[in-house]
Parts: sequence; C-alpha cells; structure tokens
Amino acid sequence: MLDTDTKAIQPIPAKVVADMRSRNMTPADPIVVRIFKQESELEIWKRDRSGRYALLKAYPMCRWSGKLGPKTRDGDRQAPEGFYHVNAGMLNPASQYYLSFNLGYPNKLEAALGYTGEALMVHGACSSSGCFAMTDEGVAEIYALGREALNGGQRLFQVQSYPFRMTAQNMAKNRNDLNYDFWRNLKRGYDLFEVTKQPPSVGYCGRGYAFGPAGSQDLPADPLAACPADTSVTDALIASRQQSDDLKVETLVAEGYALRAHAYSDGGMHPDFRRLLKREGAKGLSKRTSLNAVPVSRPDAALADPHDPGTED
Repeated sequence: MLDTDTKAIQPIPAKVVADMRSRNMTPADPIVVRIFKQESELEIWKRDRSGRYALLKAYPMCRWSGKLGPKTRDGDRQAPEGFYHVNAGMLNPASQYYLSFNLGYPNKLEAALGYTGEALMVHGACSSSGCFAMTDEGVAEIYALGREALNGGQRLFQVQSYPFRMTAQNMAKNRNDLNYDFWRNLKRGYDLFEVTKQPPSVGYCGRGYAFGPAGSQDLPADPLAACPADTSVTDALIASRQQSDDLKVETLVAEGYALRAHAYSDGGMHPDFRRLLKREGAKGLSKRTSLNAVPVSRPDAALADPHDPGTED
C-alpha cells in the first residue's frame, strides 16, 4: 500500500527484492534506466554478480507528451531524447506528482546546441507536459530502486531515452523523418549497451554524442568542438551489428517500408492505460494511477495515439 508521509523512504517491494536475489542481484547494485517513447515503457536494468547488466523489470508508461524527436525549446511539450545521468541530488522526495527525479535536461550537448527547458522529470500521476509520467505505484518502485543503488555507492545512474526500440525495422520505418540522423547517433549508444550489457561512456563531439565502452576516458568532452577522425565504436561485434542493421534498413526502405510521416496529435500512453481510459474515462484512470487523482493530461489525444508496440519487431 502506498504511503504519503514516508513515500521517499519506502522499501523496494519484497517481490522485486526476491526477483533480484533469483538473478544474483542486490538492492545496492547499480542500475541503468532505458525509456522508449513509442512503446511507452521504462526499463530498469541492474548489474548482477557477473558484472553485466540484465533487465530487472519493465514499467508501462502512463503518459508522455509531444512527439517522437528531441526536445529543443522550453514550452514545446516535448519529452527529451538522449543520454542523461542522475545523482542523489536530482531525486525529489517532495514532488507534487508523488515522487520524481530530474533527468538533467539540457545536458552538456543540448545546452551547447542552444536547447532550452528545465525540470524534465520521471514522475508519478498520468499527466505530462514534457515529462515521463508513470503511475504513483510505478514511480515509487523506480524511485526506491534508484535511491538504493545510489546509497549503495553508484555515484549516478544513466538514463537512456529513445524514440523507440532501435531495431532495423523501426529505423527503416522512420527513415524519412527529419530526426533520422539524430536517431542514428543515438543508436550507436543503444547498440553498445545491447552487445556489451554495460552502460556506454558518453562524450560529445560536433552536434552529436560520442560513445565508448563503459569507463572510457578518451571521448571528446566539448560539444561543437572539432572531432577526431573516427569517434565510432570500433569493437568488431558493434561494427558488425551496425553494418548488418544498416543493410537491413536500406533493404526495407527499398521495399517501401518507410513511413511518409507520423500522424499523431500529442505523445503517447501504454496500451494498458489507453484501454482503461477508454473504458473508465479520464477520472477513472486518474483515480487508478494517482493518490491525489491528478488529471490525465489531454485524454482525447491519448485515446487517439496510434502507436502499437505489438506491431514492432
């Protein structure tokens, strides 16, 4: 049962702790957070005894706003895409949306590009104007997992925010989007994590991210500065994956797989919550997702969300 007075110090649920133990993990082990807009899911990955990260749990997202693509200016209602790092000071135990943590937008690259905005959060309640909104119950678990990892010695945890799962099929579908080059840049970090199961080191080079294996110290650190000739990951497995996906993308595009344009009005909502919204209305969903019954943001737009993760490969 959720508590309001001690919400920030509630323990990780016993069932989740038991699941950790079965996977050779402890509450103090480091975490990585991955967010996928199109699928409306947030994943918690945790380091196990082998030193690699494994998926602990995926949480359905109740609401995100804007559209696929990065946030670039204050007031655009865009939920951000990119790589962020959260420390203990970015946890908010007194959030008006039950609990929250700040992503740290704009990061160093975004600030150098002139992007504006602030207070972009993962929080409770089913309301978003640029944030990633979970249920109060969901954010309580996520907050506790982050808190215990930071208390256990992790200096900061990485948050990877993507427009969609970066498969060749999804990249091909979005080949004609104006953000495609940016998404290809994000995919380098995605692929590195997928292959190594370690959070990549993140640097900045020109107008994009530069990635290396966990712990790399030689990545470009100054956004918009001149870049080395090759900032790509050179590991054979990573290069092979990227080349294979690039070939699949071009083949699928040639077969007419690419979308002409996205047709959605405002953000998305996990199908589970969209079904509840359709059946019970905004007030009913609000009561189910928030102790304070915070209103669902733009419920009509949420019902119109066409994203169907069941169609993604």
